[in-house]
Amino acid sequence: MTKLSVLNLVPVRQGHSYQETIAEMKRLAQRVEELGYHRYWIGEHHNTKLFACSSTLLLIQEALSATKTIRVGSGGIMLPNHSPYMLAEQFGTLAALYPNRLDLGLGRAPGTDMETAQSLRRKTLDDEERFKNDILELRSYLEGTNTVHAYPGEGQDIPFYILGSSTKSALLAAQLGLPYVFAGHFAPQMMEEALSLYRLRFQPSKYLEQPYAALGANVIMADTQKEADYLATTQTQAFIDIVTGQQRSLCPPVKDSETVWKNLSDSKHAPHFGPVAFSQDTFISQEKKIVERMSELTLIGDKKSVYSQLLALKMRVPIDELIVATYIYDETAQHHSFELLAELAKEKAI
Repeated sequence: MTKLSVLNLVPVRQGHSYQETIAEMKRLAQRVEELGYHRYWIGEHHNTKLFACSSTLLLIQEALSATKTIRVGSGGIMLPNHSPYMLAEQFGTLAALYPNRLDLGLGRAPGTDMETAQSLRRKTLDDEERFKNDILELRSYLEGTNTVHAYPGEGQDIPFYILGSSTKSALLAAQLGLPYVFAGHFAPQMMEEALSLYRLRFQPSKYLEQPYAALGANVIMADTQKEADYLATTQTQAFIDIVTGQQRSLCPPVKDSETVWKNLSDSKHAPHFGPVAFSQDTFISQEKKIVERMSELTLIGDKKSVYSQLLALKMRVPIDELIVATYIYDETAQHHSFELLAELAKEKAI
C-alpha cells in the first residue's frame, strides 16, 4: 500500500488573516493525523500573498506542538537560502523537543522570484555542486564529523529527503543514497524520466538500502464530480496568479473553469514578463497552456473517479508515497477531501 502524506503550502484564503491561516494550518495537521496520514510537510515560499510559509521552521514547530504522532517536516527548506550550520542548530533543537517526528526535505529552487532571492542573500542560483556540498556540510554537523559543532543538533537523527522536479535532483538523490521526492504538484513534466533515473542510478547508503520515491500531486475530492470540478476552480485561479505574477490570496471557487478564463480575459491583466507587444487572446492562450501543464498531476473527482486516476498514475510510475497538496477555499471542504482520500486508501488499498 502506498503511504499517503500531506504537503501544505499554507495558502492564505481571501478575507482571512495570517493568524487565522496559521490556525487553519494547525487544524489540518490535527485532522490528517486523525485520518492516519503518514507525514505533514510545510513548504517555503517568499514574497507572495498566496502562501504564508516564508518562516517554514516556525510553522513546523506549530504543527508539531498541535499534534502527537504524525511526522512533520519541510517540503522543503530551500537550502541555498539558509546557512547549513544554523539549520543544524535549529532542526536539532526541534528534534530534541519532538524526537523521532521530524523530517528535513531539502530543495535547490529559490522558492521566490530572482529579486527576492537576492534579498535573501541567496547563494549562486544554479550551482548544483554547492547544493550538494551544503547537504554534506549540514549532515556533518548533525553527525558530529565537522570540526565546528552544532549543538544541540549534533547526534540528532533527522531523515533527509531531496526534493526536485528534474533529472538533476533525481541523480543527486540517487548518488547520495537518499529518498527522492518529485514535485509533481506544480512541475510534473519530467516525472517519469526523473523517477526512473532515480531508481536506476540509486546507490545504497547507510541511510537507505533501497530507493524510496515519493511523488507530490494535487488532489481535490468531493462527493460528486460536479462539486470537485467546482472546488478545483480555486486551484486554477491560484495557478494563473502564479504564472501571471498577480499578487492575490486564495480565491473562492467560481462557476466553472470557463468562467475563470473569462474573468482573466475581462480583467485585461498584462503578463508579468515585461512590456512586450501582445494580443490579449494570444496571452490568454499561452497562459492557459502553462497552467494546464502545471495541473497535469491534479486528480479531481469523487472516490470512483480519483481511484481510476490513481490506478493510471501507478501504471505510469511506481511510487512508495503520495504527498498530497490541496487548494480548496472552504476549510470544511478541504478536510472532507482528505477524508475521502483516506477512505479510498483503506477501501481499495491503493
